[in-house]
Amino acid sequence: MKKKIVFITGGARSGKSRFALEEALRVSGRKAFIATAEESDDEMRERINRHKQDRGEGWETYEEPLKIADVLGEMEGDYGVVVIDCLTLWLANVMQSALDVDAEIEQLISSLARLSLPSVFIVSNEVGMGIVPENELARRFRNVAGRLNQRVAGAADEVYVTLSGIPVKIKG
Repeated sequence: MKKKIVFITGGARSGKSRFALEEALRVSGRKAFIATAEESDDEMRERINRHKQDRGEGWETYEEPLKIADVLGEMEGDYGVVVIDCLTLWLANVMQSALDVDAEIEQLISSLARLSLPSVFIVSNEVGMGIVPENELARRFRNVAGRLNQRVAGAADEVYVTLSGIPVKIKG
């Protein structure tokens, strides 16, 4: 079976995760979910719990805020489908850590190229369609997120953007 990488982007609350899960459920085999969010406050804890409930039974969850490329490498041969949700939270985690952002992005892109998992669905927010942020950190995040999304979209076999809950295929 040929490896298939599907990249799903869109605005906040646009239906990206739901679409990724629906599509992943169509793939046979064991299912894994790499969650990059951390329980930093009550709202995030509630959101994480809601996402777990939405997934339901049958998913093995890996909570990994930083080293998703390493986790992907450990999954080889064990799963039919993996969902990574989401890259923008992962990027925020990497930027807040002492890790080299460019090196981490390169490691992720390299791991996607080497990967032999049958299907990988990657969720990320599109943050570049709004106004230019007023502070340097927010502008840097927006710029790096845009480059990250471009790199992952380039590596993907299929790319979707979700708008108001409707997925629109833009590549593949």
